[in-house]
Amino acid sequence: MVLSFTSSISVVESGRAETREVLVAALGCNLAWGIVDAAFYLMATYVDRARKLMMLRTVRGAHDPARAHGVILDALPSPVSAVLTTSEVESLHQRLRQIPEPPSGLLERRDLAGAFGVFLLVFLSTLPIVIPFIVISNPAVAMRASNGIAILMLFGMGWTLGTHAGRPGWRPGVVMVMFGLVLVAVTIALGG
Repeated sequence: MVLSFTSSISVVESGRAETREVLVAALGCNLAWGIVDAAFYLMATYVDRARKLMMLRTVRGAHDPARAHGVILDALPSPVSAVLTTSEVESLHQRLRQIPEPPSGLLERRDLAGAFGVFLLVFLSTLPIVIPFIVISNPAVAMRASNGIAILMLFGMGWTLGTHAGRPGWRPGVVMVMFGLVLVAVTIALGG
Protein backbone atom coordinates (compact mmCIF):
# COMPACT_ATOMS: atom_id res chain seq x y z
CA MET A 1 0.00 0.00 0.00
CA VAL A 2 2.74 2.42 0.92
CA LEU A 3 4.43 1.91 -2.44
CA SER A 4 1.23 2.55 -4.38
CA PHE A 5 0.61 5.59 -2.25
CA THR A 6 4.06 7.14 -2.72
CA SER A 7 4.09 6.20 -6.40
CA SER A 8 0.79 8.00 -6.79
CA ILE A 9 2.27 11.08 -5.18
CA SER A 10 5.07 11.03 -7.79
CA VAL A 11 2.32 11.45 -10.37
CA VAL A 12 1.23 14.59 -8.54
CA GLU A 13 4.70 16.06 -8.91
CA SER A 14 4.49 15.63 -12.66
CA GLY A 15 1.23 17.59 -12.67
CA ARG A 16 -1.12 14.73 -13.66
CA ALA A 17 -3.27 14.80 -10.55
CA GLU A 18 -3.96 16.89 -7.50
CA THR A 19 -2.41 15.84 -4.20
CA ARG A 20 -5.81 15.84 -2.52
CA GLU A 21 -7.28 13.45 -5.11
CA VAL A 22 -4.35 11.11 -4.70
CA LEU A 23 -4.69 11.19 -0.90
CA VAL A 24 -8.40 10.35 -1.16
CA ALA A 25 -7.59 7.55 -3.62
CA ALA A 26 -4.88 6.16 -1.31
CA LEU A 27 -7.23 6.22 1.68
CA GLY A 28 -9.95 4.59 -0.44
CA CYS A 29 -7.49 1.90 -1.47
CA ASN A 30 -6.61 1.17 2.14
CA LEU A 31 -10.28 1.18 3.07
CA ALA A 32 -10.89 -1.46 0.40
CA TRP A 33 -7.87 -3.52 1.47
CA GLY A 34 -8.98 -3.28 5.10
CA ILE A 35 -12.32 -4.82 4.12
CA VAL A 36 -10.60 -7.52 2.03
CA ASP A 37 -8.16 -8.40 4.83
CA ALA A 38 -11.00 -8.54 7.37
CA ALA A 39 -12.89 -10.93 5.07
CA PHE A 40 -9.79 -13.12 4.68
CA TYR A 41 -9.37 -13.11 8.47
CA LEU A 42 -12.92 -14.42 8.85
CA MET A 43 -12.38 -17.08 6.17
CA ALA A 44 -9.11 -18.23 7.76
CA THR A 45 -10.77 -18.37 11.19
CA TYR A 46 -13.68 -20.36 9.78
CA VAL A 47 -11.43 -22.87 8.02
CA ASP A 48 -9.12 -23.26 11.03
CA ARG A 49 -12.02 -23.87 13.40
CA ALA A 50 -13.75 -26.26 10.98
CA ARG A 51 -10.52 -28.24 10.57
CA LYS A 52 -10.06 -28.52 14.33
CA LEU A 53 -13.67 -29.63 14.76
CA MET A 54 -13.18 -32.23 12.03
CA MET A 55 -10.03 -33.54 13.76
CA LEU A 56 -11.87 -33.74 17.10
CA ARG A 57 -14.73 -35.65 15.52
CA THR A 58 -12.27 -37.98 13.77
CA VAL A 59 -10.52 -38.70 17.09
CA ARG A 60 -13.80 -39.25 18.91
CA GLY A 61 -15.31 -41.45 16.20
CA ALA A 62 -12.24 -43.54 15.39
CA HIS A 63 -12.79 -47.23 15.99
CA ASP A 64 -9.07 -47.88 15.65
CA PRO A 65 -7.05 -46.34 18.54
CA ALA A 66 -3.98 -46.11 16.29
CA ARG A 67 -5.89 -43.82 13.90
CA ALA A 68 -7.03 -41.62 16.78
CA HIS A 69 -3.49 -41.50 18.16
CA GLY A 70 -2.13 -40.49 14.76
CA VAL A 71 -4.62 -37.62 14.45
CA ILE A 72 -3.79 -36.41 17.97
CA LEU A 73 -0.04 -36.55 17.37
CA ASP A 74 -0.38 -34.77 14.00
CA ALA A 75 -2.33 -31.96 15.66
CA LEU A 76 0.38 -31.30 18.23
CA PRO A 77 3.66 -29.45 17.65
CA SER A 78 6.36 -31.97 16.77
CA PRO A 79 8.52 -31.31 19.89
CA VAL A 80 5.48 -32.17 22.05
CA SER A 81 4.33 -35.21 20.06
CA ALA A 82 7.89 -36.57 20.05
CA VAL A 83 7.97 -36.87 23.85
CA LEU A 84 4.51 -38.34 24.48
CA THR A 85 4.23 -41.99 25.34
CA THR A 86 1.51 -44.24 23.94
CA SER A 87 -0.27 -44.25 27.30
CA GLU A 88 -0.23 -40.43 27.42
CA VAL A 89 -1.69 -40.23 23.91
CA GLU A 90 -4.35 -42.79 24.87
CA SER A 91 -5.15 -40.69 27.95
CA LEU A 92 -5.65 -37.67 25.69
CA HIS A 93 -7.81 -39.80 23.39
CA GLN A 94 -10.06 -40.87 26.27
CA ARG A 95 -10.33 -37.33 27.64
CA LEU A 96 -11.24 -35.98 24.20
CA ARG A 97 -13.97 -38.61 23.90
CA GLN A 98 -15.47 -37.47 27.23
CA ILE A 99 -15.77 -33.75 26.52
CA PRO A 100 -19.15 -32.50 25.30
CA GLU A 101 -19.69 -31.84 21.62
CA PRO A 102 -18.52 -28.30 20.82
CA PRO A 103 -21.01 -25.84 19.31
CA SER A 104 -21.44 -26.22 15.57
CA GLY A 105 -21.26 -22.47 14.85
CA LEU A 106 -17.80 -21.90 13.49
CA LEU A 107 -17.77 -18.09 13.71
CA GLU A 108 -18.38 -16.24 16.94
CA ARG A 109 -18.90 -12.64 17.94
CA ARG A 110 -15.24 -12.33 18.95
CA ASP A 111 -14.28 -13.34 15.39
CA LEU A 112 -16.22 -10.37 14.05
CA ALA A 113 -14.44 -8.15 16.56
CA GLY A 114 -11.12 -9.61 15.36
CA ALA A 115 -12.04 -8.91 11.75
CA PHE A 116 -12.91 -5.33 12.68
CA GLY A 117 -9.53 -5.06 14.42
CA VAL A 118 -7.79 -6.28 11.25
CA PHE A 119 -9.72 -3.71 9.23
CA LEU A 120 -8.70 -0.91 11.61
CA LEU A 121 -5.07 -2.03 11.62
CA VAL A 122 -4.87 -2.00 7.82
CA PHE A 123 -6.78 1.25 7.38
CA LEU A 124 -5.23 3.21 10.25
CA SER A 125 -1.69 2.17 9.33
CA THR A 126 -1.99 4.51 6.35
CA LEU A 127 -2.70 7.60 8.43
CA PRO A 128 0.86 8.22 9.68
CA ILE A 129 2.06 8.00 6.07
CA VAL A 130 -0.63 10.45 4.88
CA ILE A 131 -0.07 13.07 7.60
CA PRO A 132 3.06 14.62 6.00
CA PHE A 133 1.04 15.42 2.87
CA ILE A 134 -1.53 17.20 5.01
CA VAL A 135 0.90 19.27 7.11
CA ILE A 136 3.77 19.88 4.64
CA SER A 137 2.99 22.02 1.61
CA ASN A 138 6.00 20.95 -0.50
CA PRO A 139 5.08 17.56 -2.08
CA ALA A 140 8.73 16.46 -2.46
CA VAL A 141 9.48 17.11 1.24
CA ALA A 142 6.18 15.53 2.24
CA MET A 143 7.04 12.41 0.22
CA ARG A 144 10.46 12.07 1.89
CA ALA A 145 8.88 12.51 5.33
CA SER A 146 6.21 9.96 4.42
CA ASN A 147 8.87 7.48 3.27
CA GLY A 148 10.81 8.05 6.50
CA ILE A 149 7.69 7.33 8.55
CA ALA A 150 7.07 4.17 6.50
CA ILE A 151 10.64 2.99 7.18
CA LEU A 152 10.24 3.68 10.91
CA MET A 153 6.97 1.74 10.89
CA LEU A 154 8.68 -1.22 9.16
CA PHE A 155 11.46 -1.12 11.76
CA GLY A 156 8.87 -1.01 14.56
CA MET A 157 7.01 -4.02 13.12
CA GLY A 158 10.28 -5.96 12.80
CA TRP A 159 11.25 -5.01 16.35
CA THR A 160 7.88 -6.17 17.67
CA LEU A 161 7.96 -9.46 15.74
CA GLY A 162 11.54 -10.09 16.86
CA THR A 163 10.87 -9.54 20.54
CA HIS A 164 7.70 -11.64 20.25
CA ALA A 165 9.87 -14.45 18.85
CA GLY A 166 12.40 -14.04 21.68
CA ARG A 167 15.05 -12.31 19.54
CA PRO A 168 16.79 -8.98 20.07
CA GLY A 169 14.43 -6.44 18.49
CA TRP A 170 16.88 -4.35 16.48
CA ARG A 171 18.02 -7.18 14.19
CA PRO A 172 14.55 -8.17 12.98
CA GLY A 173 13.78 -4.44 12.71
CA VAL A 174 16.71 -3.94 10.32
CA VAL A 175 15.81 -7.11 8.41
CA MET A 176 12.21 -5.90 8.02
CA VAL A 177 13.40 -2.55 6.65
CA MET A 178 15.77 -4.28 4.20
CA PHE A 179 13.04 -6.73 3.18
CA GLY A 180 10.63 -3.83 2.62
CA LEU A 181 13.18 -1.94 0.52
CA VAL A 182 13.86 -5.02 -1.62
CA LEU A 183 10.12 -5.51 -2.17
CA VAL A 184 9.77 -1.85 -3.17
CA ALA A 185 12.68 -2.19 -5.62
CA VAL A 186 11.20 -5.35 -7.13
CA THR A 187 7.77 -3.77 -7.41
CA ILE A 188 9.20 -0.68 -9.11
CA ALA A 189 11.29 -2.84 -11.44
CA LEU A 190 8.15 -4.75 -12.45
CA GLY A 191 6.32 -1.52 -13.23
CA GLY A 192 4.34 -1.14 -9.99
